Amino acid sequence: MNISTQKAKTAEEIGSLVEEALKQGERLRRKKQYKQGIDLLVEALQYGVNKEMIYYRLGNLYIDAGDLGRAEYAYKRALDVDPQHVNAMHNLAIVYKQQKKVSQFVKTYKRAQRMELHHPRKANLSSGQKTQLRHTARRIFMWFIIGVGVLALILWLLLR
Repeated sequence: MNISTQKAKTAEEIGSLVEEALKQGERLRRKKQYKQGIDLLVEALQYGVNKEMIYYRLGNLYIDAGDLGRAEYAYKRALDVDPQHVNAMHNLAIVYKQQKKVSQFVKTYKRAQRMELHHPRKANLSSGQKTQLRHTARRIFMWFIIGVGVLALILWLLLR
């Protein structure tokens, strides 16, 4: 897929092109066609959308291709665009570990763990799963309120 040959006119069309490039890049990565995936995603950067994800995926391609220097650069660029990109921080730590940069690995890995606590990765849930989660949360909240009410009633009866 050569995305530069396609003429995109609207932001929606550009977004679709970039999303397709990301999907295709991931397919090429799974097929171990790293060069083609890298070329595709580098080309997708020209559109200026979803850059953090493009850089993150580029980092994945570079690390799989064994180019740790470029992987490090790509993950750092992803973090420049989105400083809360937990996966990019984690993978940057892995790059440092493979480069035997122990102190940078430890520092970056700890930072990735802290980021995970403060900014958990977004779950890709279907609408049905989201509905089920909301329903379950409401039931838990309802039982919690009932439990607190019963406990308050028991305390009131005992202390009377």
